[in-house]
Amino acid sequence: MRRLLPALLTLALAVAFAGLGWWQIERRAWKIDLIDRVETRVTAPPVAPPGPGDWADLTREDAEYLRVSSGGRFRGETSLVQAVTELGAGYWVLQPFVTDDGPTILVNRGFVPSRDAEITRPEGPVEVTGLLRMTEPDGGFLRANDPKAGRWYSRDVDAIARAMDLGQVAPYFIDAEAGANGGAPPEGGLTVIAFRNTHMVYALTWFTLMAMSLGATWLVLRVRPKGRPTGADG
Repeated sequence: MRRLLPALLTLALAVAFAGLGWWQIERRAWKIDLIDRVETRVTAPPVAPPGPGDWADLTREDAEYLRVSSGGRFRGETSLVQAVTELGAGYWVLQPFVTDDGPTILVNRGFVPSRDAEITRPEGPVEVTGLLRMTEPDGGFLRANDPKAGRWYSRDVDAIARAMDLGQVAPYFIDAEAGANGGAPPEGGLTVIAFRNTHMVYALTWFTLMAMSLGATWLVLRVRPKGRPTGADG
């Protein structure tokens, strides 16, 4: 009887590890499906950005990286959001874009290396094409946005819109494609599309621990203490 409790414990661990391993298998299938859908979106012909009637139902899984295009005019306000890109550290240039259909959308026009870098300002009607990105609320890692000081560490659409006094804006922003500024700064097309997929490694780890727990269960039940007769109780 003294071996029963340890055996039940190791068996329970085996069941738990099996569940975790299977969960990672399911997560891997979900991640592969997500990667396939995103790859399809970013290479598809652009569509109109979701309008106000669709905003309430937008989700990151269903809308992120959708390739969109719209005509309109840029307003003069800009916000600089700290960024680290393949070109180094610097800032994203976010500017409100009033579409021909009416809604205002924040557009990430691209990257500049410093706050005092030259930023071209489009005049008149233009066409913006890029990838839809969902808002990034609250701030960056261990750094909260400071709207009063104009210090932004994430592309928090709602907070930036309030700081600019824009009124209602789309709950997403658009990452402009490369070449949108005719080669002048800011530099667009720097969206990083990368999904970490290590679920199989985690699954194998959990299943290995499951096997070890089952082996421990067998040992607890089969190996008898030294000096006890084979037919002894317990």
